[in-house]
Amino acid sequence: MRNFPEIQNTAYDLIVIGGGINGVGTARDGALRGLKTLLIEKDDFASGTSSWSTRLIHGGLRYLEYFEFNLVRESLREREVLLHTAPHLVHPLQLTIPVYDWSSRAYWEIQAGMILYDILSFDKTLPPHRMLRPQQFQQLFRAAEKQGLKGGAQYFDGQVEYAERLDLEVTLSAQNSGAEMLNYVAVTGLEKGENNLITAIHCQDQLSGEKFTVNSTQAIVINTAGPWVDEICGLARRDSEPVAIVNERKIGGTKGSHIVVDPFPGAPASALYVEAFVDKRPYFIIPWLGKYLIGTTDHRYDGSLDQVKASDDEIDYLIAETNRVMPAAQLTRGDVRFTYSGVRPLPYTDGKKAGSITRNHILYDHSADGVNNLISLIGGKLTTYRQVGEEMVDKVYGKLGRSAPPCPTLTQPLPGAEAYSLSLETGMDKYGDRLERHSIQHLFCVYGARAGEVLALVHGAPELGERIIPSLPDIKAQAVFAVQAEMAHTLVDICRRRTAIAMVTDDYGFSALAGICQTLMDHCGWTQGQCDEQIQKYHEYMEQNCIPDYCLN
Repeated sequence: MRNFPEIQNTAYDLIVIGGGINGVGTARDGALRGLKTLLIEKDDFASGTSSWSTRLIHGGLRYLEYFEFNLVRESLREREVLLHTAPHLVHPLQLTIPVYDWSSRAYWEIQAGMILYDILSFDKTLPPHRMLRPQQFQQLFRAAEKQGLKGGAQYFDGQVEYAERLDLEVTLSAQNSGAEMLNYVAVTGLEKGENNLITAIHCQDQLSGEKFTVNSTQAIVINTAGPWVDEICGLARRDSEPVAIVNERKIGGTKGSHIVVDPFPGAPASALYVEAFVDKRPYFIIPWLGKYLIGTTDHRYDGSLDQVKASDDEIDYLIAETNRVMPAAQLTRGDVRFTYSGVRPLPYTDGKKAGSITRNHILYDHSADGVNNLISLIGGKLTTYRQVGEEMVDKVYGKLGRSAPPCPTLTQPLPGAEAYSLSLETGMDKYGDRLERHSIQHLFCVYGARAGEVLALVHGAPELGERIIPSLPDIKAQAVFAVQAEMAHTLVDICRRRTAIAMVTDDYGFSALAGICQTLMDHCGWTQGQCDEQIQKYHEYMEQNCIPDYCLN
């Protein structure tokens, strides 16, 4: 499937650098509309910012404060699209905003915001908001802090528990539509020709070390590398000498961190959207896969983009603020089961407060810098990836001098959403006597209609129906399926992005590794040496990105 000589000899219309949600969304849109498309990602799909969000498909309620009404409207429309095109992955989520006398916004201000939010989502299928008086709020959230309570507001947005799999399904849809989708391929150089074009893209396969070059003379190159956008632009060369293709820095990322904890005393049955006491920044307490996801922070960040980690101070901040609004929780560092952190690829601004930097996306055409076939994406959200892809491909067709066909992604379901309502019933009837029903239901929650492909592996090898570890419904067939059908190459791919095993166990998924490796040796041709190397890399990844420093000291 990774035929680099053939790729070298192919004339592409569209070359996308970066396999986050906006990159794969652009590749999918381009392939569906007939462009010969190639996507290159240096790591795994969704291994960067797309994997580190709060896992919400939302309109951005707080963007109203900065009068970004167009962004809110766009986000709310895209939320509705995803609820219909990916119903197995995106679900309605009720959120409640508590209002206290120390809150920066009064009860009436929150109510006005809720009314405007409903107006901007006039075409939604979700229920409208409702306001809660203090007594009503206390009846629903008995363990919440009562002192100074002025009431609350309830509304609906969307949740994507498996955000990485949303990225993956868009990737698979692009691949099914003819796009060449490559993970673990790094761009090592951009060749700028005398004709003001990027004429070649130099690449290296991260798995084999093989080097190859893609001809981009006839293509439009799209840089959706997220926080790495400036880094990609810095790879430009002419006759082996560096050449500038940007006049100034484009990305000024901010860091957001989350913690995952077990259910705690007084834990809310539905999500809370809370204003932090110490800095007035909103954050979330969200039920997630049997645990609670708490975050996020928002700080300017100029450190390493390849190793981003929640600091001890950020973890303590999220714990303290949760304990403040839910006093019975009494969370400590010892309750933290997992942490993750990422960098938002926001426009570079000097001196602005991190939370006030626009979340609007910008399609930056490098023609202004003397490069006529390069466009960089600055910003971009998980929720609005489809809209970004549509805009990008429209722009690509314009630069190619061709008329753009209609965009089909507004209504076309993702692979797991096809015939979804019938698939679960069929799976239960066919496999209920040989596989735990809880595991079957879990497969349809994760894969949607594609769960049948996972179950087919069990039909041929019944041992693949066994659980990977007793405490989780995930089965061994999922590891095999990840390698055979979902372009997974590492244990991190399998446990962190194809499944959530790493995030919902109490030991970062370490207890699952031996069983997964044995399964892959039996069914996918992995060697013992390969397994040993992968286990070591898995430990290194968790220590560098997910295990708190105070646990390692």
